[in-house]
Amino acid sequence: MQLRLMVGVLFLVAACAGWAQDAAQWIERGDSLLAAGKTAKALECFDKAVKLQGDARSYSARANAWYALDDPDRMLQDLDKALKLDSISPEANYQRALYAMRGASWTTAELYADRAVRNSTSEPLRSQALIVRGEARAELRRNSTALKDLEEGTRLVPNDVGALRTLARLYDQNKQHDQALRVLEHLCKLEPKEMGHLVNKGFELALLGRHAEALDVYDQAAKFDGEEPVLLSNRAYSLMELGRNDEAMRVVKRSLHHEPGNPFALRTRATLYLRLGERQKACEDLQLSKAIGPSPEVDALILEHCSGMK
Repeated sequence: MQLRLMVGVLFLVAACAGWAQDAAQWIERGDSLLAAGKTAKALECFDKAVKLQGDARSYSARANAWYALDDPDRMLQDLDKALKLDSISPEANYQRALYAMRGASWTTAELYADRAVRNSTSEPLRSQALIVRGEARAELRRNSTALKDLEEGTRLVPNDVGALRTLARLYDQNKQHDQALRVLEHLCKLEPKEMGHLVNKGFELALLGRHAEALDVYDQAAKFDGEEPVLLSNRAYSLMELGRNDEAMRVVKRSLHHEPGNPFALRTRATLYLRLGERQKACEDLQLSKAIGPSPEVDALILEHCSGMK
């Protein structure tokens, strides 16, 4: 039993050692090697598949290896051949969408990903194509359709960090803060050392009015970089909302020392100045905040407190 197991392991490492009889077998074997990180060996298998049967599936499989090897020119050559052979091939269209994403060609990425979604009979491939289409639509500011794509795509591909980041951002922009928080909690589990996930999680808690919990999360984030400007700005806001004004002022000033042009931090400091009765300083901060990144909240504060002031 032990000897037979060892032979099996050696057989896998040997990669394309000659047992496959048709292109489908070479592709299957190449896919396994590619998943195991043995890209060069996988490429040998895909080469054999192309020689045996130069169809869209074989060229698409080899294009995937070129993608892994960061060779976009050869990837595109194989995809052009695949799509000439079969313009609705789900695999080729998905790979072509990935190629377009590399160059930030979002309209093109959406086009090819849409073809892959519509023609795929494989749920895993369709889910991946939905994610690519969703990412492209998010970049094109088609947020409602992007949100639907990413929700559906991440059900079967739940650990795609890039897709989850975009999904959390779209939920936030759509004021679906409970859903954004759920995604960010998952991201924190997937990447526990990623400070940005913690900062964003704290902010979503704050937007839900859960400021004490937000401060706990900011404490965790501060272990990575306690002087990060956005972290300090968000922390100051929650301290202010909890009535800890003196502490909030100290923290927001630290934030603005590192990043003077943060409109959210300027708004927080302006609100604190108003609580202190320092209207002139508050209005200066509000006007600067509006110039950098206008928002309805800042406009309302200016209208209420700064009318008639120079």
